Formats: sequence, structure tokens, C-alpha cells
Amino acid sequence: MRIVAALLLLVLFLLQSRLWLGDGSIPEVWRLQHAVKEQASQNEALDERNRALAADVADLRQGQEAIEERARRELGMVGADEQFYLVIEPDER
Repeated sequence: MRIVAALLLLVLFLLQSRLWLGDGSIPEVWRLQHAVKEQASQNEALDERNRALAADVADLRQGQEAIEERARRELGMVGADEQFYLVIEPDER
């Protein structure tokens, strides 16, 4: 009877060790679940950026207004019939 109890205790210990240690253990599953949530949030941010870039591409393909607006903002373009005034405000120290 003692041998059977010892064997059952040994089997229980082996099963519990598999549950808490090694591949597929509970801590590993928790770590993987956390990694999946983190990756999902990164994917969401990248999807938002991709949507914004796709909208920019669509605007640039549609007409000259988006190209002109981008050239004004990024390159400082001034139209042929426009006057450019640069206002410099003094430093307030």
C-alpha cells in the first residue's frame, strides 16, 4: 500500500511539475498572452499610421491642391502671384 501511495505521489509531482515548469506551463501561457496583447496594440498603431499614409497618397493622386499644400508646408513654396512676408517676433527674455 505504501508503494502505491508513493507512486501516486510521484505521478502527482511529475504532473504538477509539467504544469508549472517547461513548455506549455502556466507562466509561459501568461507571458505569451501578454505578448499577444502588446503586439495587438502595436499593430493597431501601425494600422492607424497606414490609414493616414493611404489617405495622403489618395489626396496626392487626386489633384494639385494636396501637392501644393504639401509643397507650401514642407518646402516653403510661394505662388507666382503671391507675396511672402516673414514676421520675426523678438525673444521675450
